[in-house]
Parts: sequence; C-alpha cells; structure tokens
Amino acid sequence: MSRIGNKEIILPDGVEFSISPDHTVSVKGAKGTLTQQVDKSIEIKREGNVIKLSRASNINTIRAKHGLYRSLIANMIIGVTEGFTKSLEIKGVGYKAQKQGDKLVLSLGLSHPVEVKEEENIKLECPSVTEIKVSGIDKQKVGQIAAKIRDLRPVEPYHGYGIRYAGEQVIHKVGKTASKAKK
Repeated sequence: MSRIGNKEIILPDGVEFSISPDHTVSVKGAKGTLTQQVDKSIEIKREGNVIKLSRASNINTIRAKHGLYRSLIANMIIGVTEGFTKSLEIKGVGYKAQKQGDKLVLSLGLSHPVEVKEEENIKLECPSVTEIKVSGIDKQKVGQIAAKIRDLRPVEPYHGYGIRYAGEQVIHKVGKTASKAKK
C-alpha cells in the first residue's frame, strides 16, 4: 500500500488545476504554468480543493507510479505558488561567480571563465561572489541546473576547494602526513 500515493493534495487558492482527456495534468498559478503527462493506470479525482490519486491494480510498477505521480503533482502545485531554490557555495582561492546579463560567469581556477546561461523559468542569482542561487518553478529543472553547476568544479577532498550545496558536509582526507605519522 503506497503511503505517499494515498495522501491527499490540498489545492491552495489561486491555483488552477485541470486534467485533459489524454491524461495530461496542468497546474497554473501566480508564478507560471506546469504540465505533466500521467500514466493511464493512475486515476486522478478532484473533489473541491482536494486531489486524490488511485491506481488500477497492485502490480509493482503501477504501485511505484502511484507515489511518483502524487509527488510530481504536489511539487507542481508548490512550484507555481512558492517556487523552489537551491543554494550553492564556492570555496577556493580566486574562485568566484558573477552575474552578467542573463548568464552566470564562473572563475574556477581554469584557464578560461565558465559561462552558464539561464534557461526558461530558471533564474540564476549571485548574492555574493561565493554564493549562487538557482530558483524556478520546476523542482526537477532547478535541481538539474544546480547539479550541472556543481559538476563544473566538484569539491576536492583534501582542501575542500570547489562548488558545493549550501550546508553540504565534505569529508576531508588527511593526505600524505597520515602515513608519516604512523611510522
């Protein structure tokens, strides 16, 4: 029995929710519009401002989709009302980020600056030279863009230089001095 799939989704005021005959869910709110194709084995019912999902059978793949689509629809509703944000930190000598027009220019100790362009419905911000904020209405897209930026210079384990998520704990390695101390 899917615990997540059986939870009701409460539709806040000011959000339009519609289901097309081809099983496409559309959510429209103050920040924008999102659509998601839903598998035909999942049935979606709207009763007032409550949305309930149910499944046709208990086959494992359908049970997994039940919780998946409930989470996707709930994230769509949160996205069009509040939005999502991922924060990144840059650590390292000379590493910095700047916003120039619609792109983010990163100096990461490479021979050239790295540019990252804003995509549709995604906003890149630099509150300071060592902070980056990725925000938007689509949770999957925000996470993907943040992961791509992080992969430009992953954190190295000896000094901790690189790009990391805000609050991410990096395990430091000791290095050569650990082998010298054993002798």
